[in-house]
Amino acid sequence: MTQPTSDDPQVVRDRQEGRDAFEIHVDDSGRAAGFTQFVDHTGRDGERARIFPHTFVDEKFSGQGLASALVRRALDESIDEGLTIVAVCPYVRTWIRRHPAYEEFSTAPTSEHLQALD
Repeated sequence: MTQPTSDDPQVVRDRQEGRDAFEIHVDDSGRAAGFTQFVDHTGRDGERARIFPHTFVDEKFSGQGLASALVRRALDESIDEGLTIVAVCPYVRTWIRRHPAYEEFSTAPTSEHLQALD
């Protein structure tokens, strides 16, 4: 595997702040440059959803497009797994609005989704 860089970052799954997350790495330090947390939830109606409550990219990596690359990869993997996207995080919600092809795979958060975050 090649070493990740800002121009060619690596996205992996791990945990951040007690939640599952997709992390983006730009070097081999083992420290994530940013992450987007998620919670998988199966609703009462049987719908399988991936809820995204929070995204963070370290300030020193600001303006490099890492948040966008991270969210795109997280959403693509979620869609490939057959999950509906639930964007609670303002960044993910805005990203989806700016990339309308993803809107068909997302749904607005419901009270059931929000309760799953507790």
